[in-house]
Amino acid sequence: MATPAISIQNLTKVYPVPFRREKVTAVKDLSLTVESGQVYGLLGPNGSGKSTTMKVVLGLVSPTAGRTEIFGRDSTSVESREDVGFLPENPYFYKYLTGEETLHFYAKLCGLSRQKMRDRAKELLKLVGLEKAADRRLGGYSKGMLQRIGLAQAMIQEPRLLVLDEPTAGVDPAGSREIRDLILDFKQRGITVLLCSHLLEQVQEICDRVGILNHGALIREGKLGDLISIENQTELILENASPELLAELRAVIAQSPARLVDERKPQKTLERYFLDATAPSQP
Repeated sequence: MATPAISIQNLTKVYPVPFRREKVTAVKDLSLTVESGQVYGLLGPNGSGKSTTMKVVLGLVSPTAGRTEIFGRDSTSVESREDVGFLPENPYFYKYLTGEETLHFYAKLCGLSRQKMRDRAKELLKLVGLEKAADRRLGGYSKGMLQRIGLAQAMIQEPRLLVLDEPTAGVDPAGSREIRDLILDFKQRGITVLLCSHLLEQVQEICDRVGILNHGALIREGKLGDLISIENQTELILENASPELLAELRAVIAQSPARLVDERKPQKTLERYFLDATAPSQP
C-alpha cells in the first residue's frame, strides 16, 4: 500500500492567550489522510484552524498532541520537508530582483548547482508562462504574475507535495484561471497538492477530496462528488430523446433509439454545501 503524502493523526494544537490565564484550542483531535497524487482542498471559515494545521504539517509549529507525517516522515524532522514546496498566502519577494534572478536565489538556497539552477529556472519560467517577463523586476509584476513566480519557486526542488495557501488571493479571474490550470498540470505530473482557498468554485473544479474545518474540528470529509450529491434525487440525461419518450421515461428507454448518456445524483454547489455545513446549529 502506497505511503500517504500527508497523514494527520489526532492532532491538537492549543495556544495560550498572552497576559491571560486562558488557552485557545486552534485544532482539536484532527485526523485525515491525503493520498499521493491527489489535489486535496482544506476548507473552513476564518479561525477554523486551517492555517494552524498547515503550519504543523510543515513543521513550522509544534503540535500540543498528536502526530503529522509527510510521506511517512514525522513533520518535526527536517528531512520531511525535502519533498515539499510551499506558497504562503502573502509571499514576500525582493522586488528589485528579476523573475529569473528570484528563481536563481531560491535554487541556491536549495543547494542546486549553477548549471542545474539555470536549467531549472528556465524550465519553471516556461511552465508558469513567465518566459517573456524573466528579465523584468518583480516590482513591475502584477499580482497574478507574483503568484505564478511563487508557484515556480515552490517547484524549484521538484517536490512531491505542494502546499498552497490561498494561491489565487487578490488575483483577477484570468490570472485565477491560469493558476487553476497550473495546479491541474501539477496533478498530471503526479504531484500531490494540499490547497487552502476561499474560492469554492475553483476548489470544486480541481479538488479530488475536501475536508471542512470549523472551530478547530473536522466536520465533513470525503470525495467531492459524494459530499455535494443530493441523496434523495436522481437525474437522467438523455440524448436524442423525443417529447413522447420523455413522458414515458425509464419504462421505454431500453426499447427506444435514445441513449442514456449519464445517470447521477443532482448536486448542490460546493459553496452551498460549505455554508450548510458550517452554519450555526439551531437551538
